[in-house]
Amino acid sequence: MSSHRTRMTGLAALATAPMLVLVGCGGGGEGDGEGDGDGGTTSLTLAHSYNDNQPQVECGVDLIEEEVASADVGLEIESYGSSQLGGDSDRIASVTSGDIDIDIQGASALGSVHEPVSIFDAAYVFDDADHLEEFMDSDDSDPVIESFAEETGIHTLGVWSAGARHFTADEAIRSPEDLSGLRIRFPGSPQYLMNAEALGANATEVAYEELYLSLQQGAVDGQENPITNIESESLNEVQDYLSLSSHQLNTNLVIIGSVWDELDEEQQEVLTSAVENAVTEVTECVADEEEEVLDEWRDGGEWEVVDDVDVEAFQDQALEHFEENLEGESREVFDAIRGTADQ
Repeated sequence: MSSHRTRMTGLAALATAPMLVLVGCGGGGEGDGEGDGDGGTTSLTLAHSYNDNQPQVECGVDLIEEEVASADVGLEIESYGSSQLGGDSDRIASVTSGDIDIDIQGASALGSVHEPVSIFDAAYVFDDADHLEEFMDSDDSDPVIESFAEETGIHTLGVWSAGARHFTADEAIRSPEDLSGLRIRFPGSPQYLMNAEALGANATEVAYEELYLSLQQGAVDGQENPITNIESESLNEVQDYLSLSSHQLNTNLVIIGSVWDELDEEQQEVLTSAVENAVTEVTECVADEEEEVLDEWRDGGEWEVVDDVDVEAFQDQALEHFEENLEGESREVFDAIRGTADQ
């Protein structure tokens, strides 16, 4: 049996497992398949956790598929969205084992296999999406990307921001003091929990799929997510305030496993170019969608959009916390990123 058939059989089993049919929240992917199709075409599976109508798919995944196909270099992409092939940890394991070819993963999730990468998701480590792009384009990003590859065998094709994360609650959050006494839902990864501590929040872990109901029933007082997620989950129906804290970029890495070394140079160049173009498009699409959604919310009066958040106070507190608590390579990554920030 060819390697393509073997991997696709494994994918079929994953895709039909009921426990793996989940809808994810923030960055990740799944899929695999490489081998000899008609005309010698190599099929790579690209996996992610986004829904089809989100900009990460419409402007990112779809663009990668289209550009790879149009290049006509014997390469095609098959995508599996909405966490069809498992949650973050399942997909990371599948990439390292070769059962998934390409994955879109949140930086904090990748910290489970190489902790320093999770610093990309540290609160206020990046000033904005432009800062992320500048850092990734600079030589300063090479050490962490190279050490990630050496540690895991995973090659990074590109990095994009899926939007800044903001607080929602039933009261306005304008300063770190306003978080006092509030139970704020954060994802359960170590980096997110460290972010909560750095920001002064009382972190409460709730599954993303249970977030709406937990807010509606008062099990938690608030949460934090990018605008695209807040809108897609209709959290304005169960919260009164959106506070634009921009406390963290939702950073995604587009990664590929050992199949990268099986591609010829032309195929590698085409795939890399497609991802680079997708990085640009996703950043622009996310920004456009956020602006459109915020305009609708401000005009609609369904909840209050709080623009006067003391971002400087939050940032100063968070960065001081990381400076005091990060060590080793994680601290080196933190310092490298902050060293490229506008002073």
